[in-house]
Amino acid sequence: MSHKSTSLRSLALQKFKKNFWGVLSFAVISFYALIAIFAYVIAPDNTPYANQMHISIHSQPPGFTVNMLELPSEKVDTNFWDWYNGKASNKEEVPFSDLKIENGNIAYRPFDVDGKELPFVATNFVVDDGMDLSGFRESYTTEKTFLLGTDKYGRDLLSRMMIGTRISISIGFVAVLISLLIGILLGAISGYYGGKIDAAIMWLINVTWSIPTLLMVIAISIALGKGFLTVFIAVGLTMWVEVARVVRGQMIVAKEYQYVTAARALGFNNFRIISRHILPNIMAPVIVISAANFAASILIESGLSFLGLGAQPPMPSWGSMIKDHYQYIILDKAYLAIVPGIAIMTLVMAFMLLGNALRDALDVKTN
Repeated sequence: MSHKSTSLRSLALQKFKKNFWGVLSFAVISFYALIAIFAYVIAPDNTPYANQMHISIHSQPPGFTVNMLELPSEKVDTNFWDWYNGKASNKEEVPFSDLKIENGNIAYRPFDVDGKELPFVATNFVVDDGMDLSGFRESYTTEKTFLLGTDKYGRDLLSRMMIGTRISISIGFVAVLISLLIGILLGAISGYYGGKIDAAIMWLINVTWSIPTLLMVIAISIALGKGFLTVFIAVGLTMWVEVARVVRGQMIVAKEYQYVTAARALGFNNFRIISRHILPNIMAPVIVISAANFAASILIESGLSFLGLGAQPPMPSWGSMIKDHYQYIILDKAYLAIVPGIAIMTLVMAFMLLGNALRDALDVKTN
């Protein structure tokens, strides 16, 4: 029996590897997952939520380059988890177009997007004795390039996109996990025992199914309060019905199989029969629907963030980025809304294609 199971698993893996779109979608999802985990390691702006604002360089196009004055500020304590949570900057960054030394202090001309020569602004930074302007430039200035440009607050759009990936990946993972825990439990009980238990659970499923998903999520979010964790719970609680219906249908068919009858004859209790004999054999369609639910949860979270009910500022979310910049679509800066939109579309499409590939690979009736 074990050998046959291994053979079926190997056959499914071989069929999946031959599916070009399945492999490509898996690679795309893995790429996004790595970005989500190591966002603060690779992001140009590794401060918490990539929230360094420079209003003077707001809404700049991809590839924008500016000279940045980096003046030391308060010392910031570091710890091991800075690579995952980000760390506060120990430098004050100021975009500038020109520098000079006045009475031993540094003064800078603020950067202006229209090319105007603004008056110099004096700072309290005292230049070391013997340091000329060129030496100061080498030690305290840098040329910074924003590969995806800046948003309307002058924040690095690339860094915000990377950290926003974590929101979408995590909401999908947690929401699917919640839906699986509730859906498999209720679906298995309903399908295996039948009768009044089945009728009661089906009534609950039908009532939940009849309520529009987005409306239910909004209601739960309002009841529990706005926030990142609330979205996890709200989205997860709206997706269990699909899992429960699939598990129930599979359970009704599987409980009549001969191996279940043999397990009962051997005296195994119902819990063992359900958990160790039936569920492992009906997980293929559950895996497929989980991939679709993952994609749906990303779309729901983006919609909630667009409505202001999802991740709250300054936490970056692709949906909130579209909300902040959708009015720029009619201007010449449409990329501010298009870039996060493309990211959402790419990740959702990857999960949908992965679900289709898994469906084909796990279908033992096909060659």
